[in-house]
Amino acid sequence: MAANVVLGLGGGVDYELKLSAPVMERLVGEYRIRDAELTSTATVTDERALVISILTYLRKGGGGEHFVASSGCLSAFAERFPTRTTLGGTSVRAAKEMSRLGVPSTLHLVSTNDVVRRLLPADCDSISSGDHDTFYPHLIVQYDQDLRVRAGDIDIRAPFPNRLIYVNDPANESMLLSDGLGALLRAARVFLISGLNAVRDRRVLDQRLATLRGHMRQLPAEAVVYYEDAGFHEPGLSQRVRDALLEVIDVYGLNEDEMQSHLGYAVDLLSVAEVAPALESLRARIPVPTLVVHTKYWSAAFGAGAGGYAGPLDEGIVIASTRYRHGDEHTDQDYELMRNGPRRTEAVEFAAALEARMGEAVRCLPGIRLDVAEPTTVGLGDAFVGGFLAALSRGGLQRAVSRGTR
Repeated sequence: MAANVVLGLGGGVDYELKLSAPVMERLVGEYRIRDAELTSTATVTDERALVISILTYLRKGGGGEHFVASSGCLSAFAERFPTRTTLGGTSVRAAKEMSRLGVPSTLHLVSTNDVVRRLLPADCDSISSGDHDTFYPHLIVQYDQDLRVRAGDIDIRAPFPNRLIYVNDPANESMLLSDGLGALLRAARVFLISGLNAVRDRRVLDQRLATLRGHMRQLPAEAVVYYEDAGFHEPGLSQRVRDALLEVIDVYGLNEDEMQSHLGYAVDLLSVAEVAPALESLRARIPVPTLVVHTKYWSAAFGAGAGGYAGPLDEGIVIASTRYRHGDEHTDQDYELMRNGPRRTEAVEFAAALEARMGEAVRCLPGIRLDVAEPTTVGLGDAFVGGFLAALSRGGLQRAVSRGTR
């Protein structure tokens, strides 16, 4: 079993769909939804609340992840659209992209079934903490830029394309860890931690964190531990994860939505005057050796040895951009063409100015110019993680600082 790269901790099956204005406008009318109701909420209780949540994100062009109290409303909503069945979860999507790049990995899963067995790459091994097959599909909602919904007093247009994740998944919510995880970690050079955002019970989370720390004691000293942030189904539990794991994390990754959520305010992603203090404030809140922030315009490493992450940052940008343009079916040729594609002019200027201001503490790479009428917005952060970790596993990055005791 290949264990140089171990990716955890959960994953599952996704039902992907793309929003259309006629269906959304019909639902607004059926449920008599008013513009004043379009406010953020952490929990979705029924299909009406699901429609309100989607419209709220659509208005600002944002992405997010939410727990849904009833799996029935996910199925009811999905049946209104053509859907596509894929594998999801940061670790699973990262594994698929790493496989395309010729880097095998081993997954730690909490749920498996015939769909998972059929769609996992042939060079991807896995272990599962589940003792029988389970099937809890996640709803993945994509929308295109300029999608307009007009019904009643609602008239909104999406300023950006994005994706939303809605979940009712007892297996990932429990996040049981396999007894075999520690043995896998003994030979690991790279270990990805993701998926803890699905746990909603504080006591369960504390137990899983303690068990995880126990398994991690078997990691080699030179292994790189990468933690990818996500939208917590219970936002108050995010800090508990950081309190338990920060001292054993080398790289802490997050996207622009998660960065701004931690900061509590919006950031102009092309303003050095706003991004530089935002990165400093973020690292004060999340004191890890290296922060990695990946956005639609640029990706940056901030902290110890930031310059050594240029290769992983670039690999992450290229593979995520390839997915954005070509979706799940992208080819080696698509990837090579993307690697040589022009960078966004405004991002090139921003990256140079940010590095000039912050010096060796930051390495920022501009994104690739992408003009795509119907992009894939699902799994872009996961693809970035896959590219980043593939480059790490190949390059043998020298760790610049030591962590605390595992």
